[in-house]
Amino acid sequence: MTTPDATISISPLPALDPCDLTSLGEQRCWRWRGWRVRYTVLRASQPSHNLPLVLLHGFGASLEQWRDNLGPLARDRTVYALDLLGFGASQKAAIAFNTNLWRSQVAEFCHTFIGQPVVLVGHSLGALVALTTAVESPALVSHLVLLTLPAAREELLSGWVETLSRLAERAFSTPLLIRPLFAWVRQPWVIRGALGSIYQVRDRVDDGLVRQFVEPTRDRGAARTLCYLVRSRTDEHFTPQTQALVPQITQPTLLLWGQRDRVIPLRWGQRLAPLNPRVTLVEVPEAGHCLYDEYPEQINHHIQDWLATVEPAGAEG
Repeated sequence: MTTPDATISISPLPALDPCDLTSLGEQRCWRWRGWRVRYTVLRASQPSHNLPLVLLHGFGASLEQWRDNLGPLARDRTVYALDLLGFGASQKAAIAFNTNLWRSQVAEFCHTFIGQPVVLVGHSLGALVALTTAVESPALVSHLVLLTLPAAREELLSGWVETLSRLAERAFSTPLLIRPLFAWVRQPWVIRGALGSIYQVRDRVDDGLVRQFVEPTRDRGAARTLCYLVRSRTDEHFTPQTQALVPQITQPTLLLWGQRDRVIPLRWGQRLAPLNPRVTLVEVPEAGHCLYDEYPEQINHHIQDWLATVEPAGAEG
């Protein structure tokens, strides 16, 4: 049973249709280092020797945002997706978060449940986690699919500006400020408005999508975890510099980027791709930051077609 962290009523959403959950596969719980982690698996609908996929969501999201990717991608291979610690239905842990923590989670998940090289697919923060996993544990990852790739704070700001920004953000990460803000931000109408400013395809911002972001805020410890996340992002070790990681990639890599991404502009992707000849950048017209959910059929085809050209024949799944 979950309880909210602040005393404020949350406007109800329409009842969830059980059919809405069928595309998410067999959802399960995994105890990782004592914490609860949700994951799901969809088996290939027909016999296949293709390598399995593991999907990693972005900041604030969950495996449910792959709602129209999981099923189609599982037609010719097994597909896994998991909620990173602190997000979705995974436990709202009271711990300092960083990319290395999530990388360890993903690596141990692959060792525990898969036991063979995988294709890692990540969006935004999930892409950075996937990239870090591929660099630090190359034997685990055969191929990478990155849907946008964020920069480290130091790559966006420098010198006294970066130091001042870090100090200011840390000062505002106190629970006295975060908890009241959290109580307001988790309102469905607020979340709907925020998603509407990110999505280019507004019809995709439906009740189901809003619910995906509202439900985790009702978990016990959600407000506390937000405080930890905000504070953790101010640490200089929260994430390595992306421009230092990309040249270290040894796997074939597909980098997909929405041309109308306003969260992480395309020009950053155009700057990263030339750093490694193994990276293939594909720009997706009209798509924004959540390109896989805005244009799922197109993104699914991009991934499947690319894998068909780079996967070794006879790979075992």
